[in-house]
Amino acid sequence: MSSINEINVVKAAVHNLKDVSICIPKNTLTVITGPSGSGKSSLAFDTIYVEGQRRYIESLSSYARQFLGQYQPPEVESITGLSPAIAIDQKTSSKNPRSTVGTTTEIYDYLRVLYARIGTLYDPDTGVEVRRYTPSQMTREVLKVGDKAKLQILAPIPYNDKIKFKDLSSKFQTMGFTRARLDGEMVSLEDAIKAPKGKFQLDIVVDRIVLKDDIEKRLTDSIEYALKLAEGNVQILVDDKKVLNFSEHNKSTNGDKIYPELEPRLFSFNSPIGACEVCNGLGETKIFDLDLMLFDENLPLLEGAITPLSKRNSFLYKMVESIADAEGVDVSVPFKKLPKKMTNILFNGSEKVYRYSFTSENSHFEFSKAFPGLSAWLEKKYLESGSDKVRIELEKYMNIKCCPSCKGLRLNRVALSTLIGDKNIMEICTLSIAECFTYLNAIKLEGEKKIIADKLLKEIISRLKFLLDVGLNYLTLNRGAVTLSGGESQRIRLATQIGSALSGVLYVLDEPSIGLHQRDNDRLIKTLKILRDLGNTVLVVEHDEDTMNACDYLIDMGPGAGIHGGTVVAHGTLEKILADKKSLTARFLNGTDRIPVPTTRKKATKFLKLTGATEHNIKKLNVDIPLGGLVCVTGVSGSGKSTLIHKILVPAVKTYLTNTHKTLYSKANYNALSGVGEIKTIIELDQSPIGRTPHSNPATYTGLFDEIREIYASTNESQIRGYKIGRFSFNVKGGRCEECEGNGVKKIEMHFLPDVYITCTECKGRRYNAETLSVLYKGKNISEVLEMSIEEGFEFFKNHMKINRVLGTLNSVGLGYMKLGQPATTLSGGEAQRLKLSRELSKRTKGHCLYVLDEPTTGLHFQDIKVLLGALQQLVEQGHTLLVIEHNLDVIKTADHVIDLGPEGGSGGGEVVAIGTPEEVARNPKSITGKYLKKVLKA
Repeated sequence: MSSINEINVVKAAVHNLKDVSICIPKNTLTVITGPSGSGKSSLAFDTIYVEGQRRYIESLSSYARQFLGQYQPPEVESITGLSPAIAIDQKTSSKNPRSTVGTTTEIYDYLRVLYARIGTLYDPDTGVEVRRYTPSQMTREVLKVGDKAKLQILAPIPYNDKIKFKDLSSKFQTMGFTRARLDGEMVSLEDAIKAPKGKFQLDIVVDRIVLKDDIEKRLTDSIEYALKLAEGNVQILVDDKKVLNFSEHNKSTNGDKIYPELEPRLFSFNSPIGACEVCNGLGETKIFDLDLMLFDENLPLLEGAITPLSKRNSFLYKMVESIADAEGVDVSVPFKKLPKKMTNILFNGSEKVYRYSFTSENSHFEFSKAFPGLSAWLEKKYLESGSDKVRIELEKYMNIKCCPSCKGLRLNRVALSTLIGDKNIMEICTLSIAECFTYLNAIKLEGEKKIIADKLLKEIISRLKFLLDVGLNYLTLNRGAVTLSGGESQRIRLATQIGSALSGVLYVLDEPSIGLHQRDNDRLIKTLKILRDLGNTVLVVEHDEDTMNACDYLIDMGPGAGIHGGTVVAHGTLEKILADKKSLTARFLNGTDRIPVPTTRKKATKFLKLTGATEHNIKKLNVDIPLGGLVCVTGVSGSGKSTLIHKILVPAVKTYLTNTHKTLYSKANYNALSGVGEIKTIIELDQSPIGRTPHSNPATYTGLFDEIREIYASTNESQIRGYKIGRFSFNVKGGRCEECEGNGVKKIEMHFLPDVYITCTECKGRRYNAETLSVLYKGKNISEVLEMSIEEGFEFFKNHMKINRVLGTLNSVGLGYMKLGQPATTLSGGEAQRLKLSRELSKRTKGHCLYVLDEPTTGLHFQDIKVLLGALQQLVEQGHTLLVIEHNLDVIKTADHVIDLGPEGGSGGGEVVAIGTPEEVARNPKSITGKYLKKVLKA
């Protein structure tokens, strides 16, 4: 019988789990580890979390359940001792370009309230403070003028050109007013005044007062009356010389413009009230880039130099042809030799009017107008086009640029002119988390502002502290959520959960150490322990050695992956696991098995030389990247690794390789790149899914399924029946089961209950109709082939060289357990990446390729990393270059060359700290990575 102090899982059979039963102690930090595909996520997320979440949702009303994600009950006999469950996984928080670190953590919401309540607005044009006054505040300000001062209380009447001056004068006379100031001159309303022409300023004299004791009540009454007459504005003329302006509105003291009230939505870039008018709060705009239009400057203007002018029968082509004739320009010369006047007209337009003629098959017409320029012409076409195809085509010539109006700060001028201290709200958001924490802690407020801001600042600072605790000190609050890695996104949500201070909750995390440098691991582990100490159970799927050494309880899944896994190999305290001889994890933790350090390293003779790289925190960086080996790019989180590789290097290399004439035109974020001629192609291998639907699988992804279908189409039975290769596809009509449309299962919507998936009764889950399934090859139909594991398929197709080569490669990267038809949606990130890697390994590439990998060890066990490194070395031996962004020390120590960025994250990074072999980096005292690398090189 299970205890109330443990979560007891009995006979879980989700995915590859083989009736797993396990007791997990509550209020502990428990790590589930094991090879990739061994069933860790199936146990932690698909069984324990799903059941906890499902039970919570079922406790709600049927009405509420309609709006929440529904969960199928997992295949498990029973789970007892479950607490409310919260999953913090690797999925990026948002794909919305308006979502930022500040909005995700809600810190920005608190900042908006802070600025709305204690911010000071300054005139965007003059910088003069904009202030609104109450009548009593106005009175106090006037009394400061001093005794015996002669005052005239004036009501400035708004100018309205629909009202005649004579009618206006008569109106105020009937109200009892006799004096006024007309355009700065005192006049009597009873006199015959000549009506002014055009705009005029009329100030009605409401009262004349000499400042003395006991005059305060009369002064206040007169000011209040003037405010009613002048729509909230009043002027005080002091001794016929000085004029004091007051307003109940946010109005500049030396201007007439009224600004909106300070409220939270004024500081929201998602609101039309606060957003920049030009970019609508995105901080960036799409504009046509002339560099992207220019295909080859060595070609003539109308013969392919400018891509949008490549269609000879287009109206734009005819217009440019007419302009060239009118200007007497020879368009047969190379574009680079055209007169500057012509290129200026072409790109920027001209005020000069040109005559154009256009003849088509059915008509001829002529007209005259100025030429707007290529950018303006294409922009008009882009905005007016209703065709997605046309817009996608035009977007090839567009670049995302920082908004010229708000300079990327997203808000309008009024919001950006509101300050606390010397910073506006977006200047706070452009500081790193660490700098923001320091600034807000040091801010000095007094009086009423201090009282108002106290609770707001406390909430903001505490949330910033949580972000610091999980190693995100380098991020900024205005960083877009779409630019965050899975690990960063997960740690942000983790920090939010710590801030909620809940207890009695089951937290399930998926490798929170991803993207985190070894230096920051201690802080992350400390955070997980804080979550545990609040009275929660923290269940972590993890491969990080430090996290395993710090846990209270360890569950090792295995022994292998897929059909070879799905069982608990060992469980208990770390000491118990280390002594377990059956545990593969224990062998690596206790040093029995390890990834060896290479005895020799490849010395590069050729380099990619990048100079003047500038993007985000990287400023004018020069770096030489060796070719023909395994190169690791390392550094603390936020040091600029991804920016250097994905934002600068990869786009630059792609631009070169896709340009027919091998000329780099777009150099927005670097000065020069040399050595690209040594590379034939560039291939990025990441952990993104190989497909978004169950119709995608290893067989379709690797191209094997086309070969397999060709085999079935060439059988005698297929030849007799006239079956073509398409007959054996479950994606098209003909051979598939139409009852389930080739899915094998049918989805039944149940409204406020979870959708029910039932095996298709027509095809019994085999996806094909009876006629297709009757075609056999070596006694197996095509559905049975898809159910084979890669190991079985390797033996089955041993006489087919091409299929056998691909299956052999899949085997070599440790994927032999996987079914050929396994849906892509069920693959882990590590499995997806190894599939991509195996596809590349099976190709017979000619020439030098540059492979770019971003943290390929994500989701991989020690043994998986060992297998992965073997596969990577195969590519190196074939003469290719592998450029790997990595934190894992086992990978870094095997590299031929290391480029270490830093020294810190965010604004403190973006520099090359150390470069050379792992041993050379380890000896460099400036390198934080080197400090940890030194330990593993000695081991």
